[in-house]
Order: sequence, then C-alpha cells, then structure tokens
Amino acid sequence: MSRASLFQAMGLLLLAAVSWGGMFQVAKPLLAQIDAFHMTAIRYGGAALLFAVLLAYREGRAAFSLEGNGGLLWLYGSLGFAGFNLLAFTGLAHSRPEHAAVIMALMPLMTALVNWGLRGARPASHTLFAIALALTGVVLVVTNGHLSALSAGGQVGGDLLLLLGALCWVFYTLGAARFAHWSPLRYTTLTCLLGVLSIFAATAAMTRLGHINPPTAAALQDGLWALAYMVVIGAVIAVLSWNAGIRKLGALNGVLFINFVPVSAFTIGVLLGHHFGMAELAGATLVILALVFNSLLSQRVQSRVAGGMVVAR
Repeated sequence: MSRASLFQAMGLLLLAAVSWGGMFQVAKPLLAQIDAFHMTAIRYGGAALLFAVLLAYREGRAAFSLEGNGGLLWLYGSLGFAGFNLLAFTGLAHSRPEHAAVIMALMPLMTALVNWGLRGARPASHTLFAIALALTGVVLVVTNGHLSALSAGGQVGGDLLLLLGALCWVFYTLGAARFAHWSPLRYTTLTCLLGVLSIFAATAAMTRLGHINPPTAAALQDGLWALAYMVVIGAVIAVLSWNAGIRKLGALNGVLFINFVPVSAFTIGVLLGHHFGMAELAGATLVILALVFNSLLSQRVQSRVAGGMVVAR
C-alpha cells in the first residue's frame, strides 16, 4: 500500500470513530425532546434513502435484488438497525454518552465471544485475557468504582441496554460474512431498508400503546441540526468511511481505530465541562489498552502464520 493510500485509510477510520464518539454527545440532550423510537425512525428513515441513492448510483438497479435472501436480510437488518439503535438510545436516555462510547468499543472483543459460541472458533488466550481486562474496565466506568451500584437500577440498567444493543450490532456484523460476494454498500443498504420496516413497526406499536408520543413540531425544529448530524454524519458518512477504511487497511489494523470512539466521547465531554471520576477514566483506559493489546498480538500471530505458510511453500 502506498503512503497516500495508508493515510487515506487512516483518515477514513479516524473520521468514522470520531463521528460515532460525537454522536452520543449529540443524541443525549435530544432524547429529552424526542424518544429513542422516533429518533431512530427519523435517523434511519433518512439514512436508508441516502444509502439507496448511493447504491443506485454506484451499482444500478440490479444491486437491489434480494436474490432469495429477503428473510435473512430482514433479520440482520432488524438486529443491526432496529435492535442496536432502539436499545442503545433507550439505554443512553438513562446513562451517559461516555459510558455508551466505552461499551460500544467492546464490540471487537464481543465479536470474538459470539463467534466462539456460534462457530466454535475459540479465541486465542491473549484475546480472552483482553476480554477480561476490558470487562473490568467497563465495570469501573459503569459503577465509577462503587461495585454496589451494580445492584441498583437507573444508570446501570441503561448501560445494560447499551450492552444488549452492542450485541445486536455484533450479530449484524457477523451476518455480513454470508454476503461476502456483495459490496459493503449493498449489504448495508438492503439490510438498512428492511431494518427500517422493523423500526417503523416498533415505533407505531409503542405509539399506539401510549408508551411514547410523536415529537412536536417545536421539538423537531429545535433538534434539526442534531438530527442532521445523526443521519448524515453519524449514519451515512461514518458507516461508509468505516467500511472503506477497513477494506483498505484490513480488519486487524483497522479495528484499532475503534479506540477513538471513547477517546473522542471523553474529550468532547471535558470540553463541555463534564467532570469524570478517576474510576471512570481508569476504566476507559483499561478498555482501550485491552483493544490495543488484542489487536497488536493478533497481528503478530497472523504474521507468523503467514510466514509459516510462505516457508512451507
């Protein structure tokens, strides 16, 4: 890879990570005016249209063919776009943006555990150690060093919803392997279009049951710029930048940039005047160190395997 391509890939991945870190800070005050269901419906209703336009432009009408996989694509889309967003933003309403960012950063390690459970691919010892280290960090962040908080509700309950949302995204990400012959844009667009149907259905049901109410015109006007950020930057630009950067740099190298999600979230929090406890900062640091440790050792193992294959030939 040329130096220009390397810097381009790094820039794309950094843009995605920082965009996601900022997204939680943008969404938190918005949740006081617009509930998680309507927010998600607006966010991915708009994003789905933008993805569709991009796919039609890049790959043409034929790319919209489901090829007999409509049910599977709907399932993955419902997990990734409905499950992740509805759980994550409902959780965020009872938690803090920085906590959300730290929990989302666990996704690479959660993927290793889910892959082990579904496919029997036991993670390497260093990955299991990294998972234990990261979970310790998350507990410190969630409880701010007071383990008794785990037995209470409130914020911890919100963090658990965030964790379940992250798990939904892990299943969605693993589902992409079934469509490896498709471009990332095609998989993203078709699952998003089908997942939005689940989002709209869930929002309509919750509204009809009286648990939520449609946002007022004033709330939509006040939150216009925040919603625009979440649709254009947090959804479309971030997702496409991440996919393009991963394709250029590779998953093992690219996943390191997920570290910048909590870093950017905590940095923005400081700039906004938030004060963090030492346990929260220590916990976030442990999560980041766990991700770096796992990624670097995984790269080394992969290099040794590749070297052994070359020698064997």
